Amino acid sequence: MLRTPLSTYIIRRLIQAIPVLIGISVFTFLMVHLTPGDPVVLFAGDKPISDEEIVQIRHQYGLDKPLWEQYADYVSGIAHGDFGSGLHSKRPVTDTIMEALWPTIQLAFAGLVVAVLFGVSLGIVAAIFHNTWVDSLAMVIALLGVSVPVFYLGLLLLFFLSFKYPIFPATGTGDLQHLILPAFVVGFSSAAYIARLVRSSMLETLRQDYVTTARAKGLRERTVVTRHALRNALIPAVTYMGLQFAGLLGGAIVTEQVFSRPGLGRVAITAINNRDYPLIQGTVLITAVIYVMVNLLVDLSYAVFDPRIRYA
Repeated sequence: MLRTPLSTYIIRRLIQAIPVLIGISVFTFLMVHLTPGDPVVLFAGDKPISDEEIVQIRHQYGLDKPLWEQYADYVSGIAHGDFGSGLHSKRPVTDTIMEALWPTIQLAFAGLVVAVLFGVSLGIVAAIFHNTWVDSLAMVIALLGVSVPVFYLGLLLLFFLSFKYPIFPATGTGDLQHLILPAFVVGFSSAAYIARLVRSSMLETLRQDYVTTARAKGLRERTVVTRHALRNALIPAVTYMGLQFAGLLGGAIVTEQVFSRPGLGRVAITAINNRDYPLIQGTVLITAVIYVMVNLLVDLSYAVFDPRIRYA
């Protein structure tokens, strides 16, 4: 079978993503516009507002147009790189999202590093020492990571490591110390899933014939595990890592709330509460683009771990 050039594969995947993004934009547009409630009333808050002002605001933001015309204007704006302006902040949606995206990127990368370091290590150790107390201990730790709610773990860490023993800052952003606790919170849960995936995949891989052959050649066990078994065993975990990373970039909402970190998740929640149409649509579309790109990178990474995989 001929191997598809990498550039052709990437182009084809990006073209396939276009209808997905269009579908997401249509669904989000209809969802926020058909939900009961008038955003102009929420926009006014407790301030009294006349009928004339309501009509003026609706006309200013194009809310008095038919839905199809509003959607056409929205798509036209996106094509020119304009996501509109927020109903409350009056700022361009692009600026608001870009400001919130950087703290979220920091948290996502740091959380992924924690998840990979803890999860892969636990999974390898549990597989090597299968059916021993080491395996049991590793799976208990993984079970804790799956079972403990993110907000509860965050509050525990804040109480012990920020208030009772002021080692780390409690809230906000800044230097590396502000990132350690929230990164551990978002990474610990992911590490538990990664550990279980790596363990089960490693147990299956270690029984394969090529691993037995490698051992028969007299290779050291560490070489057999790291060079022959681990690469293939990581493929299911890589899939989960990619989805988890995309989810974190979409907004680690609970963690950002607990540690009062600005980020895409808090922006999305605020926009939903305020019925801020342009900001909701921009946040969802950016998140969808992130998922598409991360999934593409995950697919490309498979060939790195297993050379037998070819782009089709």
